Amino acid sequence: MLVLLYLIAYIDKTNIGNAKIEGLLPDLGMNGNQYNIALSIFFIPYVLAEVPSNIFLNRFKRLSMYLGSLIFVWGIIMTCTGFIRSFASLVGIRFLLGLFEAGFLPGAVLIISKWYLPHETQTRIAILYTSAASGGAFSGLLAFVIAKMDGIAGYEGWRWIFIIEGLATISLAVLTFFFLLDSPQLSSGWLTPDEIRFLEVRQVANSIQGSQHHGVPWGALVSVLTDWKIYLLILANWSNAVPNYALKFTMPQIIQSMGFTSAKAQLLTIPPYAVGAFSAYVFSIFADRYTWRMPFIIIPQLSQVAAFSILFTKASEISGNIALCYFGVCLACFGMYPILPGVNAWNVSNLPNPTKRAIGIGYLVCMGNAGGIIGSFIYQEKEAPRYPTGYGNSLAFASAGFLACIVLELCLFRLNKQKARLSEVEIRERYTDGELDEMGEKSPLFQYKL
Repeated sequence: MLVLLYLIAYIDKTNIGNAKIEGLLPDLGMNGNQYNIALSIFFIPYVLAEVPSNIFLNRFKRLSMYLGSLIFVWGIIMTCTGFIRSFASLVGIRFLLGLFEAGFLPGAVLIISKWYLPHETQTRIAILYTSAASGGAFSGLLAFVIAKMDGIAGYEGWRWIFIIEGLATISLAVLTFFFLLDSPQLSSGWLTPDEIRFLEVRQVANSIQGSQHHGVPWGALVSVLTDWKIYLLILANWSNAVPNYALKFTMPQIIQSMGFTSAKAQLLTIPPYAVGAFSAYVFSIFADRYTWRMPFIIIPQLSQVAAFSILFTKASEISGNIALCYFGVCLACFGMYPILPGVNAWNVSNLPNPTKRAIGIGYLVCMGNAGGIIGSFIYQEKEAPRYPTGYGNSLAFASAGFLACIVLELCLFRLNKQKARLSEVEIRERYTDGELDEMGEKSPLFQYKL
């Protein structure tokens, strides 16, 4: 169910790129800079609402009711996008869309963390995230088909893209109320009491409970905001977020600049996203199998470095380097999509306290999506087809993320060696169980996951 929901969330977030090459800009009297503004405005509420949403969601018993309501509202907003008549209306619609989409991805990761243990999460997050890659592929195919409705009922093809996909979102939102599983405790319809108890006990055994909070968990919030490790993970996350958001809003136009028609460009967006879905899943299987995150993040990052090096040097003559540049786009997607599951799984693995985990998940996703604001501006219409700012910044963020992962790995390895100097007997003589619980991942008994 989460895969279907993330698929539609991804399509609704990025279909503006498909609408662009079907005539969105001239029909609304927009220029290239206004398009970049419309892209970036989405991320302001999207970023600001993610942490509060996860704090709220963590207190909800029926998670399906909360997420289903968000999805239903953004489905209505998406449908309304098909009827706008001005740039100002588009900006307002994108702002509202960002506000209501904000809670979904951190909420989905939180739901996964309630069902699976930390060493099992990356594969599940990858399965969820492959729907983003699949969504990119499906979005191009769907836009190709829907755009043929151009003229029906007096509406342009790009308007039908928003209308049809908005109605599909509303339909899935209704299904969410009935089919999204909330937690093991509320799954007696398909799990036995012993199975429910097993799932609950293993979560308790792998968590540090800490203090119970009835108001805003300020202590956990401050702990997340001052945690240096999460900022390295944010930088690693940006090695996906900035290039990914930038490329998916511009990919149809990049491929069109190779000399293809808009219809063929929509279809040719499918293989790069399919490659991304495959790599996200395969890398995550190995990461969970070996319970080691770092190698399966940095290899994709190095693939990105190679991909954007190709595009940065060859895109100025893209019509003469079609095969090489198209390979570069595919290689970029191969590198981008394994990063988000890896970074989020690494984060979950090192947040044993459930309250801090909920906030930490939201904060990492929130700050990662802040990269979308940067990504919205780096591909400038006036620089097509060379896009030096777009490819150059993507290369820089991929390289910075690579370095952040290496630094984090070395620091965690060193901290684990320091913790290992004391035996468990010595630790328990020095601290009470309550004190060890309050320390969370800083407890000398807790070994950081690499």
